[in-house]
Amino acid sequence: QVQLVESGGGLVQPGGSLRLSCAVSRSIASINLMRWYRQAPGKQRELVAAITSGGNTNYADSVKGRFSITRDNAKKIVYLQMNSLKPEDTAVYYCNAYYGPEYWGQGTQVTVSS
Repeated sequence: QVQLVESGGGLVQPGGSLRLSCAVSRSIASINLMRWYRQAPGKQRELVAAITSGGNTNYADSVKGRFSITRDNAKKIVYLQMNSLKPEDTAVYYCNAYYGPEYWGQGTQVTVSS
């Protein structure tokens, strides 16, 4: 069993920044994929960013150039740096770990509003 705990969400004005953290209960060095998803009210959950165990990254077109996913294997934390935030980025953000089994965090709310 793996526990994922997200933090760092909150209320931010358009154009602002937030950094989300996902603390993992086991070593993440060998976890194939660490991903961030988001789900806005009335919408399906969507993939935002992913990072492989080798450090390769992938982003949704809507966040390319604004968001950055990184992983600190020593601290067992995956980050999502979000810059130039827009109201349409408002959602609950979920951390996901996949290595055959798949695990989810409980989510953290991000609200972008003036």
